Amino acid sequence: MLSDVRVKDYRELFRTPIVQQTAFWSVVKNKLGWDTVAVNFKSRTEDLFCQTGSGSAIDSDMLMLIQNINNDESIAYVPYGPELEPDDQFQGVFLEELSESLRSYLPKNCILIRYDLCWESYWAKEDDFYDPDGNWMGEPGRESQELRFNIGTINWNFKKSHSNILPVNTIYINLTSGLNRIMERMRPKTRYNINLSLRRGVAVRSAGMESIGVWYELYKETALRNNIYLNDIKYFEAILTSRAENTHSPAEVKLLIAELNGIPLAAMFLVIAGNRGSYLYGASSGHYRNYMATYALQWEAIKISKARGCTEYDMFGTSPNPGTSHPLYGLYKFKTGFGGELYHSLGCWDYPLDNERYNAFRSSELNIQGFHMH
Repeated sequence: MLSDVRVKDYRELFRTPIVQQTAFWSVVKNKLGWDTVAVNFKSRTEDLFCQTGSGSAIDSDMLMLIQNINNDESIAYVPYGPELEPDDQFQGVFLEELSESLRSYLPKNCILIRYDLCWESYWAKEDDFYDPDGNWMGEPGRESQELRFNIGTINWNFKKSHSNILPVNTIYINLTSGLNRIMERMRPKTRYNINLSLRRGVAVRSAGMESIGVWYELYKETALRNNIYLNDIKYFEAILTSRAENTHSPAEVKLLIAELNGIPLAAMFLVIAGNRGSYLYGASSGHYRNYMATYALQWEAIKISKARGCTEYDMFGTSPNPGTSHPLYGLYKFKTGFGGELYHSLGCWDYPLDNERYNAFRSSELNIQGFHMH
C-alpha cells in the first residue's frame, strides 16, 4: 500500500489548507521548543479508494510533533493529519501500515503516535445518527468506534483517545460566491448584528507585535470568563512572528482587533493557508457587548480571506448540535449564524508503539493537569 516512506525537510511540506500541517506550523512549534518531523510517503490509489483506475500513485506527506512526557518517554502527535483521506473501509489499514513504517523515524522512547484526524466521522455520514430535526447525535460508544476503525487491520491496535485535542466539530463557509451572496446565506440576526456593529462605529484593524499586549489582555479576560486553559503570551508571539515564505506551505497570519473609539472590544487570529482562512483564536471584552464587535470581526476576516483568494473559511470549533447543555453551545449559536456547513471529524486516535507503557500512560493521562499538545 505504501512506498517511499522517508523523512524530508519541513520546508518541503506540501501546500495545504490545514494550518497544522504546514511548514509554517513546524516553525511555530520549533520556536516553542518542540521537535518536528516531516514525513513523505506514496500510496497506490486502488489501495485507498473504491472507484479508481489502477496504476496511479499519490504523493503525500504529514507533519509530526514530538513531545517528551517525562525523562524516559515521548509521544508523536499528528495535528489534523495525515491530510490524505482514504475511503472509509481503507482508513484503518492505511493508518496501521503508515504507523508501522514510522517506527524507525521516531525516538526510541516514543510510546505512541496520536493522530488528530480531520477525516469526516463515519457516523456523520449515516442517517441513523441524526434526530428527526436533522441534528447530529454524535458517535456511538468507544468500543463500537474502535471495532469499526480497526476492521481490516492486522494488529487491531488503534485506541480512541480519552479526549480530543483540536476541535472535532467545525463550520466551513463557502467563499466562492460574491460577498452579497455570502451575507445572504447568513441568518437574519447575524446580518443585522454585523450591520449594527458597523453603524455604531466599531472598526476592525490589522495589528502586529506592537498590539500583542492588547490581544493578551482580551484573551486572559475571555479565558477566565469561560474557565478555559490559558496559553502563555509566548505561544501567540510565536504564531504572530513565525514566517515560512521560503517553503512550499507558508501561511499568512493576521491579528485583527475590533475597536470602538480606540477601545479594544474583540480580537482574533486569522491564518490563511492554501485556499482556506481559519479563525484560530478569538477573545472579547465583557464591556460594550451590545456593540456586537465579534460580528464585525468575523465579517472582516471573511472579507480578507476572500480577497486573498480563499474558497472557504473555517470557523474552527463548535458543539456538534444545538444541545444547550454542551459547553460550546454559545459558540454554536454564534457561528452557525454565519451560514456555513457543519463538519464532524474523527478526532484523536492512538497507535501504541509500546503497549505496556502506553497502557500506563493512558491510565495516568486523565490525571495529568495542563497536558496540552496543540
